[in-house]
Amino acid sequence: MSWSARQYTQFEDERTRPVRDLLARVLERDVTAVADLGCGPGNSTELLRARFPGAAVLGLDSSADMLAAARQRLPGVEFVLGDIAAWQGSQRYDVVLANASLQWVPDHRTLLPALLERLAPGGQLAVQMPDNLDEPAHQLMRKVASTGPWAAKLRAAGEARAPRRGAAWYYGALRELGARVDVWITIYHHPLPGGASAVVEWFKGSGLRPFLDPLDEGERAEFLERYEAGIQEAYPAQEDGTVLLPFPRLFFVATR
Repeated sequence: MSWSARQYTQFEDERTRPVRDLLARVLERDVTAVADLGCGPGNSTELLRARFPGAAVLGLDSSADMLAAARQRLPGVEFVLGDIAAWQGSQRYDVVLANASLQWVPDHRTLLPALLERLAPGGQLAVQMPDNLDEPAHQLMRKVASTGPWAAKLRAAGEARAPRRGAAWYYGALRELGARVDVWITIYHHPLPGGASAVVEWFKGSGLRPFLDPLDEGERAEFLERYEAGIQEAYPAQEDGTVLLPFPRLFFVATR
């Protein structure tokens, strides 16, 4: 799946707000090494480094385009290309951050113990994931995918994200692993000037990627036209033309 740092950072302030809220719940302690998994263009890494200025920082991402943007933003930070599911090594970290990335990684029952294993004693795994697969924007993606001439091409697109798990599931899974757990859900309401087209631009940087990547240029344009028509109906604009985009997000901080 391809990622575009330019597309993603169109809404950088809105996308960065959740990681600010997440890091505010990470406990102050002696921190010497931190990792940002799925670091994207480095916006979350920048906050992580600012929160723990004395720590060695690692950023990991599977997109070369995202890493190029991250290295330009933070030239003194170590950024490496790799998949979260395959992340290995002997280094232990005091904080492992995964902001809006684990939803793209399968098999969380296996993933969580592997991530906790990378923590130093007392280390913290801080995670934020979109919790919006049941929101109209995602329902429309699946509907347009299944009803258009591209249906065969996009049969697997709706399965690109890991199955939706609730707060209780993550609490239970992490407690079984011996972690102390703080878990919560926040629904943001992002004001997006520009109406339905702004909502489409938002999701072109994230959730729409698995649906758009397999299509040719003409199919992509038709898909987006149908999708935007549905978005306009599902998210009516305010009097000033702004759309309020509800966006539920699930957070947890697990301490080893």
